Amino acid sequence: MGRVVVDVMPKPEILDPQGKAVAAALPRLGFSGFTGVRQGKRFELEVDGPVTDEVLDQVRRAAETLLSNPVIEDVVRVAAAEEHDGATA
Repeated sequence: MGRVVVDVMPKPEILDPQGKAVAAALPRLGFSGFTGVRQGKRFELEVDGPVTDEVLDQVRRAAETLLSNPVIEDVVRVAAAEEHDGATA
């Protein structure tokens, strides 16, 4: 079984109120040096079998039509998940 990761972000020209809220909270919580935050979405799709080029093409089509709103979002990554991908520190 394989896994594909899809990352979706708001287009640069789209206002990101969640990102702005996080950016404003960081210094209040003692985190400095960050100049901006954009908040996006991450999807992990499990596939039956290996992640082939055909699977990635199918996931790209799904990402562009279902997982994202192409008017306000860009699909920025569609890739086979690495073993350490998504692990917490």
